[in-house]
Amino acid sequence: MSIQVQNIHKGFGDFVALGDVSLDFPTGELVALLGPSGCGKTTLLRIIAGLESADSGRVLLDGEDASDTHVRERHVGFVFQHYALFRHMSVFDNVAFGLRMKPRAERPAEKLIRAKVHDLLKLVQLDWLADRFPSQLSGGQRQRIALARALAVEPRVLLLDEPFGALDAKVRKELRRWLRRLHDQLHITSIFVTHDQEEALEVADRVVLMDHGKVEQIGSPEEVYRHPATPFVHGFLGAVNPFHGHVEGNALRIGGDRLPHPIADGFAHGDKVIAFARPHELDILTDAAETDGVPARISRVLSFGVTARIELDGLSGVTGQHFEVELTRDRVAALALREGQTVRLQPSRLRVFAQ
Repeated sequence: MSIQVQNIHKGFGDFVALGDVSLDFPTGELVALLGPSGCGKTTLLRIIAGLESADSGRVLLDGEDASDTHVRERHVGFVFQHYALFRHMSVFDNVAFGLRMKPRAERPAEKLIRAKVHDLLKLVQLDWLADRFPSQLSGGQRQRIALARALAVEPRVLLLDEPFGALDAKVRKELRRWLRRLHDQLHITSIFVTHDQEEALEVADRVVLMDHGKVEQIGSPEEVYRHPATPFVHGFLGAVNPFHGHVEGNALRIGGDRLPHPIADGFAHGDKVIAFARPHELDILTDAAETDGVPARISRVLSFGVTARIELDGLSGVTGQHFEVELTRDRVAALALREGQTVRLQPSRLRVFAQ
């Protein structure tokens, strides 16, 4: 099923949760709605599900206006962050619940329900837990059961609201890989809400970045990460080091310091800008005679794994700003970096936006 939302507006009193949002979700795609808390992503998901009504705008399912269609008639499966399993029911009965609650004319025979539930439990690799109760399961197991229950009614759309938010980091990583594989098997049009950048980039076919009720950028994980359209997107997707300054010829002037770097067309001398460099796009210069770059003092050197992370505090025109640099361990050893050392930071790559 394809989904379209057209000019969706939703307010709560004076607060605008969604401001004229329009999006297309093609059939069979797994899309992440990504953004900080309060950006409107869960409100949009609930409007698509029919759990919330928009003040204006339309929701189209396969091209038909479903804005006034009851949630039961939208054929949507919904998975919540906190599982929402029935504690007094076994795993089997939780998964069977939606099928047993269908109107008598649509309800399958009990024999077919039992066969379907066993197939779904095998699909989520938990058929051996059919007789257990939710309190006897781990958080990851409960979330897989919640997903099986949502799939039992054969939804045309699967909506997931922070599905792994209540789980610890290791289980969350395992489950998102599992969700990607499951989606590749089923190809149900799926939308999931998350504020976890890594989760969205790892799992989704496309990512919709949202902030303050607006869509900031839409694209594949690689597109939004490598070619962020706005300062918000660049700052939200992974660690970044921001530099506030102005254009000075073929360089940036940051306070009293200079960052030599090719400036893209569209910027004029004196334009105020904000520039971003990711930790691996910054180098550390230790030569005391070096005048280019931003001065900083090393506060910590964290050397574990293949790379080392160096945390620094800005000096001079960037006093009070914190920086993070990622170097190879060999590079750190060659530079003989130590805590308290004064150095200069110079980017190999900068993404520059008008301020």
